[in-house]
Amino acid sequence: MSDNQNLLAEQRRALILDEVRRRGGVRVNELTRRLNVSDMTVRRDLDALARLGVLEKVHGGAVPVAEASAHEPGFEAKSSLELSAKEDIARAAAEMVVPGSAIALSGGTTTYALAHHLLDVADLTVVTNSVRVADVLHTVQRAGGASGRPPGAPAVVLTGGVRTPSDSLVGPVADQAIRSLHFDVLFLGVHGISVEAGLSTPNLAEAETNRRLVRSARRVVVVADHTKWGTVGLSSFARLDEVDTLVTDSGLPEGAREEIAEHLPNLVLAGGPDEPSERPEHGR
Repeated sequence: MSDNQNLLAEQRRALILDEVRRRGGVRVNELTRRLNVSDMTVRRDLDALARLGVLEKVHGGAVPVAEASAHEPGFEAKSSLELSAKEDIARAAAEMVVPGSAIALSGGTTTYALAHHLLDVADLTVVTNSVRVADVLHTVQRAGGASGRPPGAPAVVLTGGVRTPSDSLVGPVADQAIRSLHFDVLFLGVHGISVEAGLSTPNLAEAETNRRLVRSARRVVVVADHTKWGTVGLSSFARLDEVDTLVTDSGLPEGAREEIAEHLPNLVLAGGPDEPSERPEHGR
């Protein structure tokens, strides 16, 4: 890490978390030198990250949290991580949306970011099992007031179901609603992605609902920041070869890019100097 004295707190904490995960642990005095901030600032950052449950403070520094495969962080905990990467991914994914199309957005903090970028795309029909995503899109409808939905505003279909810690609606009610629908593109947030496990989540009911979403989509676009690569949740719900495009950020290591290239038709790296970087489709 270079001289990051002027970084915002959220950016600085993202850098700290990346360093902890990459190296398996860091010391406070190392972080103060690399970030060019005070010892007190680093300790406050470590306290904030520890409260989120994404690292563990130890004497003189911090180490990663070894999460169980069934652990499911809440929406608020996840929403404060990798903010700039999620914004880059959301912006790149929004450019793939065609006005007048029918799309689906799964639950998750990255799809939540994407929803904000869809407010100006005309005549969309959006199917979602995310309470948060639906709330963002309904703001346009509420803006119409007594006159109803403004022309061009998205039509939102919110599935029913049981609410998860990440504010997704899952279970038999959601599955039944999705089963009868067909959409052009699914934008799918994930807990983890790997060659061996494919796409995975710690929530068994969410895994089944995500399977239904994948089956109902003509095209599947996964939106996931680089920290999701190599993470494996309790239940897999799709193979990598069922994914058409992965939109991630430029923090994805080169080795991971090569692995993904062997299994996916398209890889988009958002936020880099050459954004977007998409590998041409080679057929499926």
